[in-house]
Parts: sequence; structure tokens; C-alpha cells
Amino acid sequence: MRLVMRNLLVGQGLEVVGEAENVPQALEKYQALKPDLVTMDLVMPGDSGLKGIEQLRALDPQARVLVISALGQRQMIDDALRLGAKGFVEKPVKAEQLAEALGKLRQGA
Repeated sequence: MRLVMRNLLVGQGLEVVGEAENVPQALEKYQALKPDLVTMDLVMPGDSGLKGIEQLRALDPQARVLVISALGQRQMIDDALRLGAKGFVEKPVKAEQLAEALGKLRQGA
């Protein structure tokens, strides 16, 4: 999934500065790299993406998180948005959906 997201993000003209397998690694990389945007899957090994969003926003309330989720995880998506995620894209991720979500983020929505 990370390779697919990398390719889609690069295809949208974005630079991917890091990748993580789990929440602790994501938090560590965020602190080291300070990216403009984080894409976070809701289902990861160990802690959930919800826990990751909560911890990331505690580190940096301005962190912009785009949630990646499978169809049928509506409650988790709603929880992620309540925790501060700025948008979501459903899996399987399509370039058009990603472009739309990124456009909304760029416009501040």
C-alpha cells in the first residue's frame, strides 16, 4: 500500500520524504522530517491509525493528516476527522480521488 501511495503522490507532483510501517515509526519520522502532509492508514500493525492521528496532533496541532481507509470503515473515518484529520481517501485509492482530496487540503478545506 505504501508503494501505491508513493507512486500516486509523486504522480500528483508531491515529494515523498518518508514512510513508516507503524505509529511509533510515523511519529519519529514526523518529528525528524516535519512534512507538510501525512497520509495515514487506519489499519496498521500495532496501534491503529486513530491512535496515530491523536498522538501526531498532540505533538503538532497543525499537522495535516489525510486518512486512507477501506470501504466500510465509516465510523473510523468519522473518528479520524473528529481527531483532526483533514480529509480521507477510500481504498483502493484512485488517482482522481487522491487529486480531489489533495485539492481540498490545498484550499484549506
